[in-house]
Amino acid sequence: VQLQASGGGLVQAGGSLRLSCVASGGASRRYDMGWFRQGPGKEREFVAARKQSGASTAYAESVKGRFTIFRDNAPNTVYLQMNSLKPEDTAVYVCAAGSGMILSTMGSPDAYTYWGQGTQVTVSS
Repeated sequence: VQLQASGGGLVQAGGSLRLSCVASGGASRRYDMGWFRQGPGKEREFVAARKQSGASTAYAESVKGRFTIFRDNAPNTVYLQMNSLKPEDTAVYVCAAGSGMILSTMGSPDAYTYWGQGTQVTVSS
């Protein structure tokens, strides 16, 4: 499984970005998908995740109400819609895929098997 994230860029505080994660071989339909980020001088942290079925989603407290993880009709793509961006959202964002997760494990990097390249998001104040 190969994952490729894109859509990052430079945006002012309060703005929006939509990140895309393209998964090879229809992986986004077969795997649970998640987004993580790593800011400058910070450890990697969970952002959002979505069960393969779409029945469950999970978000970090810091992004609840501002970010949405979803998949539309594009067959191999999962998105992260980011609104009301803050300077503290500045990070490299990475998508990941795993399987068999339960809600309590969706925020753990150990639950994910496949990781993609990151995309840089920079939010200016």
